Amino acid sequence: MLNALLLASLAISGVPEVTPDSSTNKNVPLEEVVVTDFKQNRKNLTSTAVSTVDARQLQSQQIVSLKELTAVMPNFYMPDYGSRSNTPIYIRGIGAKSKGSAVGFYVDGVPHFESSAFDIDLSDVAEVEVFRGPQGTLYGRNAIAGIINVYTHNPLDYQLTRLKVGYGRYNDFMAQASNYTKLSDSFGFSAAASYHHNDGMFTNSYLNEKADDIDEGEGRIGLYWRPATNWLLHLNSTLTYSDQGGYPYAPYDVKKDELQSISYNRRSLFRRLISSTGFNARYENSRISFNSQTAYQFIKSHQGIDQDFTTDDKSFVDNDYRQNMLSQEFTLKSNDNRRYQWIVGVFGMLFNSDQSTRNSNHIAMTATPTHYDNPTAAFAVYHQSSYNIWRGLSATVGLRFDYEHAKTDYSRDNLNLMTGALKHTKDFVSRANFRQFTPKFTLQYLTSRSCLYYASITRGYKPGGFNTSFTKDEERSYAPEYSWNYEVGTRLNFLEGRLTAEADLFYIDWRHMQTTYTVLGVGNLIANAGHTDSKGLELSLGYRPVKGLQLNLNYGYTHARYLDYRKSGKEDFSGNRLPMVPNHTLSFNGTYTILPDGWLDRVVLNAGMTGLGRIYWADDNVVSQDFYAVLNAKASFTKGIFTWDIWGKNLTATDYMAYGFKSSTGNYAQKGKPLTFGTSLSVSF
Repeated sequence: MLNALLLASLAISGVPEVTPDSSTNKNVPLEEVVVTDFKQNRKNLTSTAVSTVDARQLQSQQIVSLKELTAVMPNFYMPDYGSRSNTPIYIRGIGAKSKGSAVGFYVDGVPHFESSAFDIDLSDVAEVEVFRGPQGTLYGRNAIAGIINVYTHNPLDYQLTRLKVGYGRYNDFMAQASNYTKLSDSFGFSAAASYHHNDGMFTNSYLNEKADDIDEGEGRIGLYWRPATNWLLHLNSTLTYSDQGGYPYAPYDVKKDELQSISYNRRSLFRRLISSTGFNARYENSRISFNSQTAYQFIKSHQGIDQDFTTDDKSFVDNDYRQNMLSQEFTLKSNDNRRYQWIVGVFGMLFNSDQSTRNSNHIAMTATPTHYDNPTAAFAVYHQSSYNIWRGLSATVGLRFDYEHAKTDYSRDNLNLMTGALKHTKDFVSRANFRQFTPKFTLQYLTSRSCLYYASITRGYKPGGFNTSFTKDEERSYAPEYSWNYEVGTRLNFLEGRLTAEADLFYIDWRHMQTTYTVLGVGNLIANAGHTDSKGLELSLGYRPVKGLQLNLNYGYTHARYLDYRKSGKEDFSGNRLPMVPNHTLSFNGTYTILPDGWLDRVVLNAGMTGLGRIYWADDNVVSQDFYAVLNAKASFTKGIFTWDIWGKNLTATDYMAYGFKSSTGNYAQKGKPLTFGTSLSVSF
């Protein structure tokens, strides 16, 4: 009964069936069972705030990237700006603009620790789930805000071949092909490939060319094997390449409240190659479950950015980045129906990033080539116990210990662009060790009518690190940040499950927040603010008034502020709102599915509104974006193996700022995406 409640609670987008928003394993209505997060006990004795979207929801709402989940989930914000390199995520006001995400990101169990790898294609995945609030007890580093899990289809449970082509405004072209085949009861394989091109939506008036064009391709393979009844082995590998223009930033005139035209003299770009491979082995019997996750990820990227964003040759920065990450995790948990449930695990990681930066001033004919080598080793051990105290009352206690050793090897030169003369100016080696315990306490009560109430206290932690840009020696490094998350919530169902509701209140006490600011000709620097807090609420409603119609409402409110942040003797931001945190996130979505008696087999109509704001862009709170809303819609028509889609986004042509920042030369911003529309045709068999 508990599973039924949690599967039904809090649909976050419209589908004809009840859509899930829970912390349990979920059955996706595609004749497929998605093997979701292993770190849940069997009897679901631990509640947490989590939102889930499955393949039908992603398709009906034309959600093709994580950024388009902004506001669709309460208090989830992933601003769409810059390039694939700029992918900060904020949950409940907690996030990181650069240098290490505050949100853990996993694809089929493979961890992604570099935030430039987060912005992936969601057009052919099985499910996305977002855990809101610190998840450090089970996940460790970079989970101070929450966790995102992405799952692909398992060919042992899901068999389909699909070909799809689409075209839209701004010469937007996409082509996809995927195959999921079950060769026997014990072996299946999958293969998928995609290509996407867009001419760009914003024009650099000085160069008379689009600033944000993109070409990208992706290939993915997966092998699934059951060598015995109790075992499942899964090998998956993904290769992604992106080549794009980026950074359509323009000066913002504060007095006139006006965003000027994009006009700078050198083309800016970002190229990214990501190779991710994971091997997963699971064993289950009537008493225990065992999970082993091995992962390797390689990233190579190049960024070129006209950092002064003017027609002068003041500052052009080239960044070359390489990453190698190898991780191993073992998890063992109970798998019976006893009142006591437990989870225990160990995690280890070797991480190395190699970065070269060259800041060139073509007016002065000088450049500063700089190299950073940053190896990191991490180890963790964790345990969680849950106990059903009496009937529907249960309690959970968890604890994790993390140890991390980080090192940076820094070298800087001065280069004369006229003569080619190179002068060595600075080098140093720094090391740091970080240790942290992250506990968790949860109490939940399930009534006889399957209504759930819970309260939790969790510890969040994000390790410190080294700045790759700084103006003085004391800015070389920054310290860890910590938080305590206090939360109460409920999940309710009415009208025999046709109406579901979820609500929660939270307060986050955040210490030594890692905050980011920009210095022209230097880059982004991270410093620790003194004391910060975030408080708010989340509400989700799902309602099926008649057969085939699903309505969903999601709302989040966050009030996040600096309690104590004195950046310098002249700059005191205490009391100001945190930048990059919308006060409100709101979405309303409806999907109506028709099974006509005539020529068509199926018609799906979807319309949705998302809104967010106010958002302050910098610590001084001078420039902000008021609350705004956009309207999206999609219609799908299916006959046999063919499906024709037509869709539109920002149908109201709402004019808004998607991003803003302040540097030493002034304020800058990027406009949000304008009205776009398109169509696609797919064949599925």
